[in-house]
Amino acid sequence: MIFIEYFSDEISGLPIDSITETLPVLVSLESFDLGDITLIFCSDEELLVINKEHLAHDYYTDIITFNYNSDSILSGDLFISVDRVKDNATQLGVSFEEELHRVCYHGVLHLVGYNDTTQEEIETMRAKENFYLNKLFHVKQ
Repeated sequence: MIFIEYFSDEISGLPIDSITETLPVLVSLESFDLGDITLIFCSDEELLVINKEHLAHDYYTDIITFNYNSDSILSGDLFISVDRVKDNATQLGVSFEEELHRVCYHGVLHLVGYNDTTQEEIETMRAKENFYLNKLFHVKQ
Protein backbone atom coordinates (compact mmCIF):
# COMPACT_ATOMS: atom_id res chain seq x y z
CA MET A 1 0.00 0.00 0.00
CA ILE A 2 1.21 3.51 -0.79
CA PHE A 3 1.10 5.95 2.12
CA ILE A 4 1.53 9.70 1.86
CA GLU A 5 2.92 11.82 4.69
CA TYR A 6 4.04 15.40 4.98
CA PHE A 7 7.09 16.19 7.09
CA SER A 8 5.83 19.70 7.75
CA ASP A 9 2.51 21.54 7.59
CA GLU A 10 3.95 23.92 4.99
CA ILE A 11 3.73 21.24 2.29
CA SER A 12 0.32 20.10 1.12
CA GLY A 13 -1.87 19.73 -1.92
CA LEU A 14 0.64 17.91 -4.11
CA PRO A 15 -0.56 16.17 -7.30
CA ILE A 16 -0.15 12.64 -5.95
CA ASP A 17 -3.20 10.71 -7.22
CA SER A 18 -1.37 9.51 -10.33
CA ILE A 19 1.67 8.55 -8.27
CA THR A 20 -0.37 6.36 -5.93
CA GLU A 21 -1.98 4.74 -9.00
CA THR A 22 1.21 4.15 -10.97
CA LEU A 23 3.72 3.05 -8.33
CA PRO A 24 1.99 -0.30 -7.77
CA VAL A 25 2.13 -0.90 -11.54
CA LEU A 26 5.88 -0.17 -11.57
CA VAL A 27 6.40 -2.55 -8.64
CA SER A 28 4.47 -5.29 -10.44
CA LEU A 29 6.30 -4.76 -13.75
CA GLU A 30 9.59 -5.15 -11.86
CA SER A 31 8.31 -8.55 -10.58
CA PHE A 32 7.88 -7.54 -6.95
CA ASP A 33 4.90 -7.53 -4.63
CA LEU A 34 3.82 -4.25 -3.09
CA GLY A 35 4.38 -3.98 0.63
CA ASP A 36 4.20 -0.63 2.40
CA ILE A 37 5.82 2.32 0.67
CA THR A 38 5.58 5.69 2.38
CA LEU A 39 6.24 8.91 0.49
CA ILE A 40 7.29 11.61 2.95
CA PHE A 41 7.36 15.10 1.46
CA CYS A 42 9.66 17.65 3.06
CA SER A 43 11.76 20.76 2.42
CA ASP A 44 15.40 21.00 1.35
CA GLU A 45 16.45 21.81 4.90
CA GLU A 46 14.54 18.89 6.41
CA LEU A 47 16.01 16.44 3.92
CA LEU A 48 19.50 17.88 4.42
CA VAL A 49 19.28 16.97 8.12
CA ILE A 50 18.32 13.39 7.19
CA ASN A 51 21.11 13.25 4.60
CA LYS A 52 23.69 14.35 7.18
CA GLU A 53 22.41 12.09 9.97
CA HIS A 54 21.87 8.90 8.01
CA LEU A 55 24.27 9.10 5.07
CA ALA A 56 26.93 11.55 6.31
CA HIS A 57 26.36 13.66 3.16
CA ASP A 58 26.37 17.44 3.52
CA TYR A 59 24.44 18.43 0.40
CA TYR A 60 20.90 18.84 -0.87
CA THR A 61 19.27 15.95 -2.69
CA ASP A 62 15.85 15.30 -4.13
CA ILE A 63 15.23 11.91 -2.53
CA ILE A 64 16.55 9.56 0.12
CA THR A 65 15.26 6.00 0.11
CA PHE A 66 15.19 3.67 3.10
CA ASN A 67 14.76 0.05 2.09
CA TYR A 68 12.69 -2.33 4.25
CA ASN A 69 12.19 -5.07 1.65
CA SER A 70 11.47 -8.61 2.67
CA ASP A 71 12.17 -11.14 -0.07
CA SER A 72 10.01 -10.11 -3.05
CA ILE A 73 7.87 -7.70 -1.03
CA LEU A 74 8.87 -4.11 -1.72
CA SER A 75 8.67 -1.78 1.28
CA GLY A 76 10.40 1.43 2.21
CA ASP A 77 10.31 5.10 3.05
CA LEU A 78 10.95 7.70 0.36
CA PHE A 79 11.84 11.14 1.73
CA ILE A 80 11.32 13.67 -1.07
CA SER A 81 12.41 17.32 -1.09
CA VAL A 82 9.64 19.32 -2.74
CA ASP A 83 12.08 22.23 -3.06
CA ARG A 84 14.55 20.11 -5.08
CA VAL A 85 11.78 18.69 -7.26
CA LYS A 86 10.63 22.24 -8.10
CA ASP A 87 14.17 23.36 -8.92
CA ASN A 88 14.89 20.22 -10.96
CA ALA A 89 11.68 20.71 -12.96
CA THR A 90 12.66 24.30 -13.77
CA GLN A 91 16.21 23.32 -14.75
CA LEU A 92 15.02 20.38 -16.89
CA GLY A 93 12.17 22.32 -18.49
CA VAL A 94 9.50 19.85 -17.38
CA SER A 95 6.41 20.22 -15.25
CA PHE A 96 6.58 19.87 -11.49
CA GLU A 97 4.23 16.88 -11.73
CA GLU A 98 6.46 15.07 -14.22
CA GLU A 99 9.57 15.63 -12.12
CA LEU A 100 7.72 14.51 -9.00
CA HIS A 101 6.81 11.27 -10.78
CA ARG A 102 10.42 10.80 -11.91
CA VAL A 103 11.74 11.23 -8.38
CA CYS A 104 9.16 8.83 -6.92
CA TYR A 105 9.90 6.25 -9.63
CA HIS A 106 13.62 6.74 -8.91
CA GLY A 107 13.08 5.94 -5.23
CA VAL A 108 11.08 2.81 -5.99
CA LEU A 109 13.73 1.71 -8.49
CA HIS A 110 16.25 1.95 -5.65
CA LEU A 111 13.99 -0.37 -3.63
CA VAL A 112 13.94 -2.75 -6.59
CA GLY A 113 17.75 -2.84 -6.52
CA TYR A 114 18.94 -0.27 -9.03
CA ASN A 115 21.79 2.00 -7.95
CA ASP A 116 23.19 5.22 -9.33
CA THR A 117 26.77 5.49 -8.13
CA THR A 118 28.65 4.71 -11.37
CA GLN A 119 28.07 6.31 -14.78
CA GLU A 120 26.72 3.00 -16.13
CA GLU A 121 24.30 2.68 -13.20
CA ILE A 122 23.18 6.29 -13.66
CA GLU A 123 22.45 5.63 -17.34
CA THR A 124 20.51 2.46 -16.49
CA MET A 125 18.54 4.25 -13.79
CA ARG A 126 17.70 7.15 -16.12
CA ALA A 127 16.59 4.73 -18.84
CA LYS A 128 14.30 2.98 -16.35
CA GLU A 129 12.89 6.32 -15.14
CA ASN A 130 12.21 7.36 -18.75
CA PHE A 131 10.62 4.00 -19.54
CA TYR A 132 8.19 4.31 -16.64
CA LEU A 133 7.49 7.99 -17.31
CA ASN A 134 6.55 7.09 -20.88
CA LYS A 135 4.57 4.01 -19.91
CA LEU A 136 2.79 5.30 -16.80
CA PHE A 137 2.87 9.10 -16.69
CA HIS A 138 2.88 10.48 -20.24
CA VAL A 139 0.09 8.17 -21.43
CA LYS A 140 -2.25 9.78 -18.87
CA GLN A 141 -1.46 13.32 -20.02
